[in-house]
Amino acid sequence: MSSRLHPLPQATLRFALHPLAAAGLVALGALAAPAATAQDATAPDAKDADQTLERVEVVGTRASLQRSLTLKRNAAVVQDSISAIELGRFPDDNVADSLSHITGVAISRTAGGEGQKVSIRGLGPEYTITTFNNRILGTDGAGRDFAFDVLPADVISGADVVKGTQASLTEGSIGGLVNLRSASPFDQRGQHGLVRFEADRNAMTRLNGGKLSATYSNTFGSDVGVLLGVVYAKRKERTDTAGNDGGWSRNAVPSDPGAFWPWGNTWGGAIDPNGNGTLDKNEEGLIGPGQFRFGSIFEDKKRTALSGKVEWRPADGVKVVVDGIKTRLNSPQVGYQQSFYPLYAPGRWSNMKINNGVVTDLTLDNADPELRLNPELLNKTEYRVVDTALYGANVEWKASADLKLTGDIYQSTSKRHSGGHDSYVVLRMNQPNVTRIQLTGSAVPDVKTTFADGRDLQTGLAQGLFKASDFNTHYFSLSGDNVDDRITGANLDATWTLGGSWHVDALKFGISQTDRKKSRDLVDNAFNAGADHYSGVNAINVGTLGGNVINQTLSPSDFLSGVSGNFPRTFLGFDVDSYVQALKAYDGKPRPGGGVYSSTAAAPAWDPLQSYRVTEKTTVAYVQADLSGDGWSADAGLRFVRTKTTAQAWDAKILDIIENGAFNYTAVYAAPSNIQQDASYSFALPSANVTFELRPDLQLRIGAAKTMARPSVDKLAPTSTTQSISWGDFTQVFGGNAELKPYSARQADLSLEWYYAKDSALTVAVFQKNIKNQITSIYLTGQDIGAPGGRPFNVSKPINGDKARVRGFEIGLQQLWQNGFGVRAQYTRNNSRSWVGGEERPLEGIAPATSSLGLLYEKGPWSLSATADHTDTFVTATNVLGAGFNERAKAMTWLTAQAAYEVNKMLRISIEGRNLTDAVQQYTLGNGAISLPQGYNRFGRAFTVGASLKF
Repeated sequence: MSSRLHPLPQATLRFALHPLAAAGLVALGALAAPAATAQDATAPDAKDADQTLERVEVVGTRASLQRSLTLKRNAAVVQDSISAIELGRFPDDNVADSLSHITGVAISRTAGGEGQKVSIRGLGPEYTITTFNNRILGTDGAGRDFAFDVLPADVISGADVVKGTQASLTEGSIGGLVNLRSASPFDQRGQHGLVRFEADRNAMTRLNGGKLSATYSNTFGSDVGVLLGVVYAKRKERTDTAGNDGGWSRNAVPSDPGAFWPWGNTWGGAIDPNGNGTLDKNEEGLIGPGQFRFGSIFEDKKRTALSGKVEWRPADGVKVVVDGIKTRLNSPQVGYQQSFYPLYAPGRWSNMKINNGVVTDLTLDNADPELRLNPELLNKTEYRVVDTALYGANVEWKASADLKLTGDIYQSTSKRHSGGHDSYVVLRMNQPNVTRIQLTGSAVPDVKTTFADGRDLQTGLAQGLFKASDFNTHYFSLSGDNVDDRITGANLDATWTLGGSWHVDALKFGISQTDRKKSRDLVDNAFNAGADHYSGVNAINVGTLGGNVINQTLSPSDFLSGVSGNFPRTFLGFDVDSYVQALKAYDGKPRPGGGVYSSTAAAPAWDPLQSYRVTEKTTVAYVQADLSGDGWSADAGLRFVRTKTTAQAWDAKILDIIENGAFNYTAVYAAPSNIQQDASYSFALPSANVTFELRPDLQLRIGAAKTMARPSVDKLAPTSTTQSISWGDFTQVFGGNAELKPYSARQADLSLEWYYAKDSALTVAVFQKNIKNQITSIYLTGQDIGAPGGRPFNVSKPINGDKARVRGFEIGLQQLWQNGFGVRAQYTRNNSRSWVGGEERPLEGIAPATSSLGLLYEKGPWSLSATADHTDTFVTATNVLGAGFNERAKAMTWLTAQAAYEVNKMLRISIEGRNLTDAVQQYTLGNGAISLPQGYNRFGRAFTVGASLKF
């Protein structure tokens, strides 16, 4: 932490020393907006302005924590905050990573380990709403949950996690509201700037990245202020991954209705160890491997951002602010993976060994090319380019001594056009072989494949013994969606100051209108059967294609180093663009299955079944009374919400199902027909909060409210797909229904906050949320959907559950000593229950416990800190293989550390390490008695060296 001297007008000093203001302004000395407001309120004349004293401005990590604690203490509801270390410098490189230090917050991570989605008090991202300067941000995903990786942290000056609610706050969240704040040029009067350079290195890629960011602000007198920011960043990342892409196979359990698995999901017939062709009682519920894969995902991530704000104060009591941000995330991913499909079929498995209801050892040695195991190369890419923008204008007018009006208008957009650019392309080995698979409990099974010519897959890949001629063309999926989200909002708010009559300090009221239009167009080659154009009898030997299709041999350093077992750790990679060009050379040649090869027929096209248009118009009116008395303050209000929704989607009847070979089908569809659903709902949302000052250092908060969260946008669109027919899984997945009801909750909060020392506090909070109409999914087996031949389908669709309950407690500690040391810690515990159709089940996506521990030292030119964030094991999906078979994310601890040295008043150098313990994210699937590996992601350590110049 460092100190700088600035002039301070004497009039402001006199205000600061007033007994009623002194305590607040000592802590708020560096807090931007309130300090500026205090200066405006005193309005020093020219004579006073010329007589100056020195003002001390405190910056650094300690100052950031001080400001955050002050925000928490002065908030009307339960709230936690993160503040910038200095102009243009947020505590972490990613906003989500900073939020993970806050009590009750957990985050999910992208490939590369970067924070992306935020959960509050155990409730998932769909229960959270994210705003920027109190304006709703557009999202590039299918739902409303904001992906924080699209937004560089450098454009943020602070973030508030609001866990309670008021009538005046934006509705739409049950878990909590995250409001991101940008800086004001009047935070620091005069001319200021910061330029920061960073060099980045990921230990797994051993490739370097970098970032350049700059922030400039200036005020021109007391009337005009300007703030500008620019960011350019580039980073290369690698994630090692393993998982069950095709899931696990499980026999039916017809004798036990409680198992909720009467039909099973084995595609080639029930697993039959004794070979009698009958599902015996002891074979019911037997589990075997489906598809598994492993490999590495490489990401080349680039970010650019521009931000700006102009503030104009033309007269006393008038302030006009025009601001905006525009960002681009260009983050293509390519995954090179080895894939295996050992799905059961009669005569395919031999030498089976069974342990605790799971086939843990099997051999595939059938001479039939369709029944032997054919190891595959998988190229899986994601073309993610996201443009996010938000522009707005805000006017504050103090119409009289008692009445202040505020008007705001904005437009927020998000655009991601990846249609047809994503790939899931598979090349299949085509030689006779014998393969043995053993499940050891590790994330990857032991796999030994020996080919008829004597080559061993594991050693042969390491020695470069396999070439393009060893592979045939197979699955050729090109897909991606074009998502456009546009939100236009306007609101008018008023505050009428009453001066404490009948304990009422002020009445707040306002109206707002928000229009949201979100569209998704899926562009793929599944609906037109192009994904199977080069598969089965129409497969082409890759060696005859030419074009250097298989062009990489990958042996990543320390590949899956935390995974034990014997499996190939070298794999081949191929380039999809080169592959596409090579396939075009076959245009016009006869296909063995009839007709001629046509790259046009295999090209991606608009897929109506998973495309939609959703419009949502919301009108809001609210009234809120702010009250106070001797030792207490409160607010009570009512927010009325009216929303109208129109959802458009398409349906297409299945005319025929063509079997191309084992586990390979093509669906023929009728022309699509339009579906449109209209819906509307209204909510009256009362809220009340009261804060008791038990002692000058001890306060008690009590809050109660009714809240609501709208269904995810994609859940409102009545889409459906049977795309899984292609690989033999006859499942119809419904994406949504416009008639889904919003979540609603009755919630209560109780918080005791002890500010026992300067810049230190111990807080304890308890909360309960009784949720109604939570959105979950139902999985029905053996359904007749009108497919040819009466073939039964599994059906998955979203539904409103009966109810859910979340209750828990939070403990937070911040202690800053005058010797430079400090500690901050938090622990949150949740207990959640959910009921669907009268059946109790876990509430998906809720971590039962999160915790964080941070240590810091900041004195003189040095600043050191280390933080560990822990998320406990939690359920991510329920009843995956029948009742009680839930998917879980295992517990994970993420460790970061920073060190900085202030060379002089202008130059500061720093180093940061992320994921220093090399933590991994793992998933399991089980029912308590059985535990199966479901997924594995290793991100590796990363380091950043930076230097910042201030002026």
